[in-house]
Amino acid sequence: MHFQPLSKVSFLMLLLLSLLMGCKTHPGDVSVDLPTPDSGHGGIQLPDNFGALVVADTLGRGRHIVVNENGDIYVRLRSNEGEGIVALRDTTNDGRADIKEYFVDNSGGTDVRIHNGYLYFSSPTHIMRMAMRAGELLPESQIDTIITFPDSTAQGHSSKSFTFDGKGNIYVNIGSRSNACQEEARSPGSKGKDPCPEVPARAAIWKFNADKLGQVQNDGSPYGTGIRNTVGLSWNFTSDHLYAVQHGRDDLHRFWPDLYTPEQSRDMPAEEFLLVEEGDNFGWPYCYYDQFQGKKMLCPEYGGDGKTQGRCEGIKSPLVAFPGHWGPNDLLFYQGDMFPAKYKNGAFIAFHGSWNRLNFEQAGFKVVFVPMENGQPSGDYEVFADGFTGPQQVVSTGDATYRPCGLAEGPDGSLYIVDSQKGRVWRIFYYGEDSGITSEPAKEMTADASGTMEEEELTGAMAAGKAVYDQYCKVCHMANGGGVPNLNPPLRETDWVLGDKTRLINVVLNGLSDPIEINGMTFQNAMAPHNFLTNEQIANVLTFVRGSFGNEAGEVTANEVATVRGEAQ
Repeated sequence: MHFQPLSKVSFLMLLLLSLLMGCKTHPGDVSVDLPTPDSGHGGIQLPDNFGALVVADTLGRGRHIVVNENGDIYVRLRSNEGEGIVALRDTTNDGRADIKEYFVDNSGGTDVRIHNGYLYFSSPTHIMRMAMRAGELLPESQIDTIITFPDSTAQGHSSKSFTFDGKGNIYVNIGSRSNACQEEARSPGSKGKDPCPEVPARAAIWKFNADKLGQVQNDGSPYGTGIRNTVGLSWNFTSDHLYAVQHGRDDLHRFWPDLYTPEQSRDMPAEEFLLVEEGDNFGWPYCYYDQFQGKKMLCPEYGGDGKTQGRCEGIKSPLVAFPGHWGPNDLLFYQGDMFPAKYKNGAFIAFHGSWNRLNFEQAGFKVVFVPMENGQPSGDYEVFADGFTGPQQVVSTGDATYRPCGLAEGPDGSLYIVDSQKGRVWRIFYYGEDSGITSEPAKEMTADASGTMEEEELTGAMAAGKAVYDQYCKVCHMANGGGVPNLNPPLRETDWVLGDKTRLINVVLNGLSDPIEINGMTFQNAMAPHNFLTNEQIANVLTFVRGSFGNEAGEVTANEVATVRGEAQ
């Protein structure tokens, strides 16, 4: 279904009508009533005064998403019986798409963006575009090819994510073919090729002319190298720099069991939020980032042992390090005025979720926010949208109900998220006092399944302990403290938590390698030492655990931890 362009008279009449009805033509114009958010925000959790509604569902395996100035939505699909893009339009102004059109006989792609009147999109071997038509949902049928990449780049990390700098350039991810450039791919103990022949043709972000047709890879140039794979990249027009989120390497324990514990392999290496300047080298395949040591470390394929920096000393570090294997798949700098001021120019990152955390529960599956000022993080990251996996434990990615993958900002400042499991699209609004919105605020989030107090009610050691728990403990022991049957023990109704504090402190400091029996069940996953935590952090997290999940035991003090550590004064 197509719509003809509006005449000048019709457009002026529509504009006048919209003003009389109190509709925004762009953020900040006049107050507007927003749709009532869906019950339960369409299956996800959001901060207070935010609400979400489901714009469309079951579209296919969604990847990235873009929203046009008129509100039309375009979703790039990984696969949908050969259909490559779906276009969505809301003609009833209820926030939900009532027109859905599939086009482009092409699948396997990742990115889609609107630039200078064209709809750009990618496949594993091409960057293409189609001319947009005023008032029409679908672009013109002619497809122009901007860049053709070698067929070999469709092997390994094949996603061709891209972004524009507004100066006539397009930046394209060309991911690595391998995990760590090993002589024998995915083989335990295999040494790495040195030098790695993949770099800089791959494992790099390349710069091209955004408007020139018929380019090949050699027409561009490597802009930033040593980047294993970045599915999410974005130009920040406030700081005028390129940023990317990198997928870290895999299999530290599986390939090098004598050097790395399962827990270390589960948590490392970090997923990295990068500021990429021309000529930067981030070290792949020789280096990985250890967020616990705060350093780039030498990979075991090149002689590393988890303690040695070697040639990685001086390699550029990330702006922010996230837990390993979360799978960052999109990056968006918020420019709108709807959300509170703290979100302005900050970064939203969509984490697609892990698949390779050994026998531990998979993690990620959330959208986080990083506050930014002058192009640099101005505070710690925080979880913005969660609950995508549903209430069940996720041992395999297929267990997750939804997996957030792509992000977009609407013309009114609302935030869109697309899922890659079923193809659901959420639109998130802010209903608070500073939004200029006259609708009733969204219902406040209820307590999650953890059984703990809501976060704003936590104070002192409990609040500090929850922050430590969420970062280091929740992935194994779950948000509700229930653990994982046969693998990771529960933290509720057990003497290990409620009993002797010295034994409990020792477990955190020294880890636990032997199977243990709790309430008639055996748990066999080893716990790594967490002696890198400070005395106060350990005291806070144990105080939180002993006071949560139905537990009512006493607090643990930093002095008690220091005594067990042998540091008491």
